[in-house]
Amino acid sequence: MLTIIKNIFCYAPEPLGLRDIFIAGEKIYKISPPGLIDCPHATLIDGEGCSAFPGIIDGHVHIIGGGGEEGPQSRIGEIDAKEILMAGVTTLVGLLGADDQTKSLFALLAKARALEAEGITTYIYSGSYAMPPVTLTGDITRDMILIDKVVGAGEIAISDHRSSHPTFDALMTIGSKIHMGGLLSGKAGLFHFHLGDGKEGLNPVKKLLNESNLPPALLLPTHLNRSPRLLREGIAYAGAGGNIDLTSGETEGVSLPDAVKQLLCENIDTERVTASSDANGSIPCGGVGRIQTLFEDIVRCVTEKNIPPSIAFSLVSKNTALRLGLYPKKGALKEGSDADILILDRDYSLKMLFSNGSFLIGEMSIGKADSGNGENGKTANQKSISEEYKQL
Repeated sequence: MLTIIKNIFCYAPEPLGLRDIFIAGEKIYKISPPGLIDCPHATLIDGEGCSAFPGIIDGHVHIIGGGGEEGPQSRIGEIDAKEILMAGVTTLVGLLGADDQTKSLFALLAKARALEAEGITTYIYSGSYAMPPVTLTGDITRDMILIDKVVGAGEIAISDHRSSHPTFDALMTIGSKIHMGGLLSGKAGLFHFHLGDGKEGLNPVKKLLNESNLPPALLLPTHLNRSPRLLREGIAYAGAGGNIDLTSGETEGVSLPDAVKQLLCENIDTERVTASSDANGSIPCGGVGRIQTLFEDIVRCVTEKNIPPSIAFSLVSKNTALRLGLYPKKGALKEGSDADILILDRDYSLKMLFSNGSFLIGEMSIGKADSGNGENGKTANQKSISEEYKQL
């Protein structure tokens, strides 16, 4: 399939200005200033007044459901492909949570393959809350080498009454296996930690960062905005060279938009920060995590906190792709990248979604936006780099 999206403001996620995007098959073949691409056999889409971003990458999704901590009736069901796509997500990582007994890695892998058949790029973690981690082959390193979708282990629970309270030596052993698995499989390899609200806080991960020979990029703690105390620890950890992950839809602790604003005020390099949804997992205040909150919170970063779109959307595109070792294949609008393209209107509502070059959400004709162009003919969400950073 050949498609040209014309006259659209591109965030790669860095702002590129108005561009035409030529999609050929599964890839972005060409990105150029408007009017320079000519292909009579291509489908033309008028993107005037809209913006294009890389498809969202959600690094923490309970694709077969989490829960179960309040008895069998609290088990959560599987996520639906349409729900994922309607949230602008084109790539995700599935994982187990507290329940690795009635829910299995084999079911997780099968669900990941089912979602991929519906157009979504999927990966999974071996393991669950518990130590030693559950595996598919009997060994984390072997899982990573033999199972294409396994990118590491997670979400290993620490500082939580539901964790198995692993020792430093136990965490070192698993971290070493993940690191070796990454080296032998050619994958990034991630040790993904669930952070609870326990007394130890981020200390187990900080000890690995400061006292082990494990690469800092291996370690990825999540739920750092669970509480103001944990966010302060996360800010210090990121300032010391670690990577952190924030959770969308947070209502009891610090909201994702507020957390990102605080990180920027502390001059933290936001390339060290990612965001994920914890979708279909149980949430502390009761209920079920929704994948849509990730899209909603990223938009709120822009519309309510005046955070530049390039920074806000990097948290769920470029930065996550870097953690997963997928950039620039994923998480970018670049020539040669996978054609995962999220198209939003001037109000940041989803208009269209391409995943691996396939048109999955929206209408093939966007049509021209209504009037309301600002200075120099830019619409409200078409700003130069300098204009973006004035908002901070």
